[in-house]
Amino acid sequence: MDPSLRREIILDNYQNPLHKGLVEEDGYIKVRTNNESCIDDLWIMMKVLDGKIQDIRFDGEACAISTSATSIMIRNFIGKTYDEAKELLENYEAMIDERPYDKEKLGELNVYDEIYKQPNRKKCALLPFRAIHKLLEDPSLFQK
Repeated sequence: MDPSLRREIILDNYQNPLHKGLVEEDGYIKVRTNNESCIDDLWIMMKVLDGKIQDIRFDGEACAISTSATSIMIRNFIGKTYDEAKELLENYEAMIDERPYDKEKLGELNVYDEIYKQPNRKKCALLPFRAIHKLLEDPSLFQK
């Protein structure tokens, strides 16, 4: 990916993150995720309806990588079934860990395909991954 396009996508999702702001509404499950070694501290909430992720919201304070990764990841998860969400998580983690993955499945999340060059930023890119992984621990949420 072109470095200037990569930077533009990351900065846009940091400065104008989508789905930011928690809601007080029934049907959401919520988790907190943070990086112990920095400022990153986010709450992420998810609502599943009819076997698919209907909405994901987040709020908190985080660096540009964590905030942008959360914004992009959320857009990629809305509308997914449990199996589709797990497959997306597996591909994203494989990419961050420099293992084989399906680039086509990640869409804009591919902007983090070179994050391994900055090992201290891997935790930032994995912050929303850890939260969504926790939210998916109960597959019964996806049963209609």
